Amino acid sequence: MALEVKVPPFGESITECTIAQWLKADGDTVRQGEDIVLIDSEKASTEIQAEATGVLRILTPNGSDVPVGAVIGLIEVQESAPAATPPAAPTAPPVSAPPAPEVSVAQTAQPAAAPAAPPAATPADHVAGEEPPAVSAPAPAGHRGERRVPMTRLRRTIAERLLRARQETAMLTTFAEADMSAVMDMRRRLQETFVQRYGVKLGVMSVFVKAAVEALRAFPEVNASIDGNDIIYHDYYDIAVAVSTDRGLVVPVIRDADKKSFADIEREIADLAARARENRLGLDELRGGTFTITNGGVFGSLLSTPLLNPPQVGILGMHAIEDRPVAVNGRVEIRPMMYLALSYDHRLIDGKDAVRFLLAIKQYVSEPERLILGL
Repeated sequence: MALEVKVPPFGESITECTIAQWLKADGDTVRQGEDIVLIDSEKASTEIQAEATGVLRILTPNGSDVPVGAVIGLIEVQESAPAATPPAAPTAPPVSAPPAPEVSVAQTAQPAAAPAAPPAATPADHVAGEEPPAVSAPAPAGHRGERRVPMTRLRRTIAERLLRARQETAMLTTFAEADMSAVMDMRRRLQETFVQRYGVKLGVMSVFVKAAVEALRAFPEVNASIDGNDIIYHDYYDIAVAVSTDRGLVVPVIRDADKKSFADIEREIADLAARARENRLGLDELRGGTFTITNGGVFGSLLSTPLLNPPQVGILGMHAIEDRPVAVNGRVEIRPMMYLALSYDHRLIDGKDAVRFLLAIKQYVSEPERLILGL
């Protein structure tokens, strides 16, 4: 008997996927529940597990584009052999044959570990990353060879989205500089108590998520989207937060961020980040979002221009915190400073409102107690 290995559904909008990598070779024995193939869609990657123990037969090779529901392989399940009938009257005790050596499943072929993807060149890549190509041995000195590697479906989707963001939006970026002294001081004073009570560290991202929510309340156009000649105003705050993984950046969404506490947001970010790195995020966790925050500072970026994530009309770029001399009440002081960048769609958001939105973020970060007290 042979069981079919089919491409699973990824959602109503996704009709075609790509076979990123077979994790087992043709003819390998696979166990029920074992990952056997990695499938890339436009939004995420998913491993398909074996539905039974048997021998894998690959029908469609790596790199192939296949429709949802397509049969890409078979698992040949060996039927149980009928029990042997014992002899009616043995004349002598049967001699037991030596048992056959057991073959551990661990001895079957295993996929080579994929090399870690290099850090993103810019935090603008705020959609899911792709499986990196295998790293070849260094070429000899003076070698001028070339390699042609086809884009994965995820990388193609990234390219299409970023190009569309450039071509279909009137994107501008405005910048500001935030004094992080109050946030850093709050974290130093309250970190131990926060961890003891909530079991998670108080980070910087939760402060910016809460600050973004309050700024979006004041400037609803930044939380809106454009559909043809209509403006869709969202009366909820689903904040997409970029998370770094070995496969690139993915952007899971924190739903109803306005209804969640600092601890709730920190726990959710930690959970989403852990499952993103294990490739266990569901498609529903990557869909939607009314506003995006991306933190290039984790890679050391000092300043950048993040690209919009259509149909969203705004994205906030955070950057590295660096001690810099600043003027405070007529005196020069060394303060931990962060450059902020807001990219926005000028078709919907006027320049003055974009600046005022970014300055509201800056003010909340400079006085984080206002977020706690709801001021």
